[in-house]
Amino acid sequence: MREAIDSVLQQSYPDWELLLVDDGSTNESTALARSYAEQRPDQVRYLEHPGHQHRGASATRQLGVDSAQGIYIALLDSDDVWLPHKLEQQVTLLDAQPDAGMLYGNALYWYSWTGRPEDSRRDFLPELGVPPGRLYMPPVLLSLYLQGKAAVPCPCSVLARRSVVEQTGGFEARFRDNVDDQVFYAKLCLVAPVFVAGECWDKYRQHPSSSTAVAARQGKLEHDYVAFLGWLEAYLAQLHITDRNVRRALRRQLWYHGSIQSAGMPASTQRQVRWVKKWILRLEDHLAPDRLRQWIWLRESSHE
Repeated sequence: MREAIDSVLQQSYPDWELLLVDDGSTNESTALARSYAEQRPDQVRYLEHPGHQHRGASATRQLGVDSAQGIYIALLDSDDVWLPHKLEQQVTLLDAQPDAGMLYGNALYWYSWTGRPEDSRRDFLPELGVPPGRLYMPPVLLSLYLQGKAAVPCPCSVLARRSVVEQTGGFEARFRDNVDDQVFYAKLCLVAPVFVAGECWDKYRQHPSSSTAVAARQGKLEHDYVAFLGWLEAYLAQLHITDRNVRRALRRQLWYHGSIQSAGMPASTQRQVRWVKKWILRLEDHLAPDRLRQWIWLRESSHE
């Protein structure tokens, strides 16, 4: 956490505020956050939920958004790090793209923080999946995220206009962890153009105690993603979003994930079902004409 905070204090861009939002911490991080706020009261503020409650990632991020005074919102989890020119370069880019509601770049998947030689070889930059240096109109990126053709950005790589975040309602408190960022991106990608940059401004720390790693070991990631898909289906209906590519991509994901977690199904059977479904989708992509694929998935949706 100290590294994360210091990476903000060391930014080359001077005009920022740092909101340290405490999600009911029970360790020394509360005292650490308060001490930074006391040392830099002009730029650093400490926030917490009423009664020092633990309310999850979405509610915690939203408390920061609601308390922010700047025109842009950037996210940083307590185990990640910004590179020194992150804000300076991102603000310049977003200023130059007045139609963009959000921008993001790449993030280094950071294993070498341990200092172990074997981990230094594990650092990597993932493929973005889309050409960088471009503005993507809504809802193109959401469709690509659902299809797995574009990498979902790391939260630490994002800079968004506060006005657009407020327009969408921001984060959904019901999603406490794991998919809170995907809900946030879906909302923004549906209402505003998004600029994708090729630069890397962030280090996304990889360690076994991260919320994602813990959820993966507990088998919660699949459950949380299915909940996200269900929310997205209802959200698209609420907003009367009829984009054919998004609807088709969502129906495919609902079909692929929907029955895998059937009650009582052994883990080995779940893996077999997942494998079969994956190959059915791959064969469809390679053998079925696009118009036929559109008809299949949109027809299924209309019959529900």
